[in-house]
Amino acid sequence: MKRRSLLSITWVLLAGLALGGCAKASAADQGGKDAAKEQEEKTEIIYGKAAGPYTVLFEDAIVPILEKQGYTLTCYEFSDLLQNDTALNEGDIDVNVEQHTAYMKNFNESQSGNLTAISPIPTVPAAIFSDTHKSLEEISKNGKIAVPNDASNTARAYVLLQKAGWITLKSDVDPAAVTQDDIVENPYELEFVEMDSNNIPRVLGDFDYAVITGSIVYSSGIDASTALLQESILEHLILQVVVKSENADSKWAKAIADAYHSDEFKKYMEENNKGLWFVPEELK
Repeated sequence: MKRRSLLSITWVLLAGLALGGCAKASAADQGGKDAAKEQEEKTEIIYGKAAGPYTVLFEDAIVPILEKQGYTLTCYEFSDLLQNDTALNEGDIDVNVEQHTAYMKNFNESQSGNLTAISPIPTVPAAIFSDTHKSLEEISKNGKIAVPNDASNTARAYVLLQKAGWITLKSDVDPAAVTQDDIVENPYELEFVEMDSNNIPRVLGDFDYAVITGSIVYSSGIDASTALLQESILEHLILQVVVKSENADSKWAKAIADAYHSDEFKKYMEENNKGLWFVPEELK
């Protein structure tokens, strides 16, 4: 990485941040740490944060477990997941908990990434919402449906719309790679508008229905109980702890994964999950 000398100053400042606040990432200060100075026994873990419930869960339930083991946690905040993953891939941060394997795979392929998942985590399902209809049965001819436009979430949206009984997809299509072209039956002649996930809640009233992912449901303050239909969580859509592949077997990475599998975390979820979270079997 270039700009090492300037960035060493940035990371010294970041190390002094309290856990309650995150540094704001910008194009000018997202450089990497000097890998040569990393201690063999790493005790500071720098995690990337994007808007959504998953880092909140990490901070509330996992950070206390890690701190008891002697780790120091520093947060670095990003405006979107692409920036978050880019920083992770470049070694600027150590871990994030904001993506499923489908998104990670797309990032690795499109950005020459080297990221890997080391543990599943609880996930908030995507669901169908509406400001203008009270049930799925109110679907009508030429209805207008908002759908996320990033590849992995576009696919899950069309799979969910098939679950609703509104469309039929090709029988042999990969659920992780579904596009609008894979729709073979659309009896209601629905119009699908693919758009940025973050913008869907703002324009929900302009559509008959919309597919909104769990993180956007959370960050937008939408009441999850108003969902008309939740997706069946497929394996590639379960959220993950993600690190650089070269760090997957490190002591600190294993500590994070172990924390999600701990009895302390199980107890936390039993006491705090009010129906928002889908918990993978291996974490129960």
